[in-house]
Amino acid sequence: MASITPTRDRLLDAFEELLIEHGERAATLEGVAAAAGVSKGGLLYHFGSKAALIDGLLARLSDLVAEDIADIRSASAGAVDFLIRTSASAGTPFDRTFVAVTRLAQGSHQQAKDMLAGFRRDWVAVIEEAVGDRDVAQMIALISDGLFYESTVSDAKDSTVDYLSPAGLDGLLAVIARVIPKRD
Repeated sequence: MASITPTRDRLLDAFEELLIEHGERAATLEGVAAAAGVSKGGLLYHFGSKAALIDGLLARLSDLVAEDIADIRSASAGAVDFLIRTSASAGTPFDRTFVAVTRLAQGSHQQAKDMLAGFRRDWVAVIEEAVGDRDVAQMIALISDGLFYESTVSDAKDSTVDYLSPAGLDGLLAVIARVIPKRD
């Protein structure tokens, strides 16, 4: 991976913002340069093409997912607890990069689609390590996906059950615990 510089990060941040807020059509090289406050030549110095900019964003997400998986594995309260409690979008750098790459995947970027599918397999695998059952791991991953979705599109005030609150997550984790197979 190329070295990270403040300008390089600012360019990736601007690319993310344009993808999230306006979609891929607005995320042109000119648009990214303007949003980052650099010249197009400055952008091209760090990313020689839009494909290189996309590669930089995918590399950023790959690094963030690797950190997330390490955090899941080492969580003191356990992998399932950590995954569920951190599933809601909180506007973190991870969340923003994930959403931006998802916007690319919704378009014609097969590499983004493939990477997201691979990351999902990685998350399921780490949960399967913790619970010992692939089907239960898949269910937990789907619950995690649902929490992320719910946190990005719903107004918690309108929900009859707020699964995103600490009490709601405690209740959800209690239900999940009932379906995790007992290990010898």
